[in-house]
Amino acid sequence: MQGWLEIKAEVSRRINVREWPPGSLLPAETALANEFGCARATVNRALRELAEAGLLVRRRRAGTVVAEHPVRKASFDIPVIRLEVEQAGRRYAHRVLHRLHETPPASVRTLFGLVATARAIKLDTLHLADDMPYAWETRWINTKAVPDARQQDFEAVSANEWLVRNAPFSGGRYTVGARLAGAELSAALNCGSGEPLVVVERNTVDLDGLGITQVQLVYAPGHLLRGGI
Repeated sequence: MQGWLEIKAEVSRRINVREWPPGSLLPAETALANEFGCARATVNRALRELAEAGLLVRRRRAGTVVAEHPVRKASFDIPVIRLEVEQAGRRYAHRVLHRLHETPPASVRTLFGLVATARAIKLDTLHLADDMPYAWETRWINTKAVPDARQQDFEAVSANEWLVRNAPFSGGRYTVGARLAGAELSAALNCGSGEPLVVVERNTVDLDGLGITQVQLVYAPGHLLRGGI
């Protein structure tokens, strides 16, 4: 007989390995109780905890489904840049400028739990709004945590949106700062050298604490960060 913590861990594992992908309907609580050899109330507690963490969506009389955009509600949400642009009434596009498979710097290797010779995907992406530069993204993706990323070129769907859809995370770190535009960013973001730019850095870890991605977003001049409570 398993307790609710063990059931929570097993359900999390099945979500993480895509046995139950985003949008899929979980078995009924009675079926899960039979499988795990416990009371239905024990299953209910485990699923309630995962719903509160943002990994599941529970609908009365409709069952429990895996969240389409799993996040920990007590931590932070990851905005999809396409939606951010479209909600402002602008036309979104993106360009993958570089897609490499190489050894990341030591700080990223530590986050990803990689040995010194291991490699990861590095992407440079320019996000556009009405064909004008919106944000420059530099991203590392840990294929150990997200093996399906190896088959993605991220041309049709940006890495930002693909990871939100396909890589559930349990936590991470989010920082906001500023920097002055140098030559590369001036050219990429169509701004003058020395202009102040908003910089967002973020990393996420999966349900087992393994680093998923590390990203830096540098926004074009005039960008405002908005949030709510």
